[in-house]
Amino acid sequence: MPTILVTGCSSGFGLDTARLFLDRGWDVIATMRTIDAAALPASDRLRIVELDVTDPASVTRVVAQAGPVDVLVNNAGFGVPSPIELTEPETARSLFETNTLGTLAMIQASLPGFRERREGVIINISSSTTLKPLPLIGLYRASKMAVNAITESLAQEVHPFGIRVHLVLPGRAPETRFGANAMVHLRGRNDADYGPMIERILAGMQDRSGPVTHPSDVTEAVWRAATDPASPFRLAAGADAEAWMAEASG
Repeated sequence: MPTILVTGCSSGFGLDTARLFLDRGWDVIATMRTIDAAALPASDRLRIVELDVTDPASVTRVVAQAGPVDVLVNNAGFGVPSPIELTEPETARSLFETNTLGTLAMIQASLPGFRERREGVIINISSSTTLKPLPLIGLYRASKMAVNAITESLAQEVHPFGIRVHLVLPGRAPETRFGANAMVHLRGRNDADYGPMIERILAGMQDRSGPVTHPSDVTEAVWRAATDPASPFRLAAGADAEAWMAEASG
């Protein structure tokens, strides 16, 4: 059976991706910063591994212990909506260290094995916000745009070695923790100037009346990228993401 390694599996897209590939018969290495074995069903095809993508020693250890894998999904990441003016420097650094440099670390650690076997798939979870500027997510968006740039060049660099590389761009996903985490972070701010904008954006994050991205949209996009050699380099995940991609390309 093929093997997939997925980062950031404690919740959200990573958790659902691990479940989907388990259900479809794959061997799954599900990594998470803090182990929660209850998050996934017991299976002899599942390994749950502690991983901090911002810790080089942790990345090296996990990739070595994983052994040969067929697909790497870089999903670990987080978002902290905040006006750029009010974003603490440590928060900005953490966004890039996790979302961008953590993805880079996993790629660099995994590529020697892929190159040696002359096969493999790397799937990086980005964001449809990279297609369209929005307030309060400038630094999150910047960290994901950096992932896009890395992935675009990487695809060209490793194609001669038989390695496929893909970007999956989810849209707004009210069913995940992103909106709830945003509410906790932003509701703590009492800024007279940014307050109305914050309330409007928070309401939009939780609005389920229009086109949104469901977790299944993302997992199916990852499945397509992993299993279909003819799948496009960029895969929009969700009706809203597809609309934004069409708008950006048109």
